[in-house]
Amino acid sequence: MSKASRNEPAVATREAPLAPPTRPQKRLDVFDNPAPERDYAIQFAIPEFTCHCPLTGQPDFARFLIEVVPDRLCVELKSLKLYFWSYREEGAFHEKVTNTILDDIVSATKPRFARIVARWNVRGGIYTNIVAEYRKKGWKGNVPPAVDTASLPTMTF
Repeated sequence: MSKASRNEPAVATREAPLAPPTRPQKRLDVFDNPAPERDYAIQFAIPEFTCHCPLTGQPDFARFLIEVVPDRLCVELKSLKLYFWSYREEGAFHEKVTNTILDDIVSATKPRFARIVARWNVRGGIYTNIVAEYRKKGWKGNVPPAVDTASLPTMTF
């Protein structure tokens, strides 16, 4: 081993890029449904949602399950991740943020059906679950069975 390598730090520090490769965004990107002739459900599980209370500023944590029966468009996963990330610095009541997310997904994809189950961590000794649904006018398909919120991903210690 050379003298120079013994004097180098065991851990190197990586410089931060001038612009991070990804940033939060409110835009939901979409792509064409590959099977528009069929009713099928897409489920997205988001286990690490964060925002904060608009009154106290304290952090709020939730797990989201989104179920969509697409029509012509599907939401792109990376944009969904960046969209959810955009709430990290926002103050929002549980009911408002859950319904806003549903509205934004419906606006971007115009699905046949969409359901959001938001399972909020305890605040003031109370757990809150918010379930919001949308059904396209005139759609006669079968609604996916409601998911038991206990089936949402959880962390165990």
